Amino acid sequence: MSETVRALLIDDHALCRRGLADLLEHRAGVQVVGMTGNPNEASRLIRELTPDIVMMDLRMPQSDGITMLLRLREEGITVPVVILTVSDSEEDLGNAIRAGVRGYLLKDMEPEDIVDSFLRAAQGEVVIAPAMTMKLAHMLQSYGQKNTKEDLLALLTSREREILDHLARGQSNKSIARALDISPDTVKLHVRHILAKLNLTSRVEAAVFAVEHKSVAPNRAVH
Repeated sequence: MSETVRALLIDDHALCRRGLADLLEHRAGVQVVGMTGNPNEASRLIRELTPDIVMMDLRMPQSDGITMLLRLREEGITVPVVILTVSDSEEDLGNAIRAGVRGYLLKDMEPEDIVDSFLRAAQGEVVIAPAMTMKLAHMLQSYGQKNTKEDLLALLTSREREILDHLARGQSNKSIARALDISPDTVKLHVRHILAKLNLTSRVEAAVFAVEHKSVAPNRAVH
């Protein structure tokens, strides 16, 4: 990456914080600007240090990561957050996605995979631990949407279908904008429309939906 990523680490285990910091700094050149195990202090550090991205544990004694993330969003703080946890619970994954996390990684992943996923998240991609992808797909299937997948996809314009394909490849708004020669703001607006039409709440859900239904209704897009 051309610019150094500035990261803040939030984990109530000191050994985990320090080990993760060493991993990111020595193997990926990430600048860890702060570390804490106290969620209340974390909120202050995010405001003061303005990191590019936050890696956060899911469960901490004083607060859970999802509650903290929702509180930050209510306060207008939009820093990307990647969850790093031992929990492979489908419920925890669903709560994290609905809260708008940039990634959900497991602590038993290989160190190199954690670093690679973290860097991709810092570049704007949504990253999910491989062990959680099937649970994510099952979670989406269980939503019990009234519309069929064909009906939902038929609501998308040609441009929206095109952007959905890029979302399925995990690309950021900037990458999609460059590929389609449009502005990032235009991409952002299209993504918002896609989520609304498909009854989804995040880019992750849209990406999984696109992968699952890639060949569905290819000629039924609305122009």
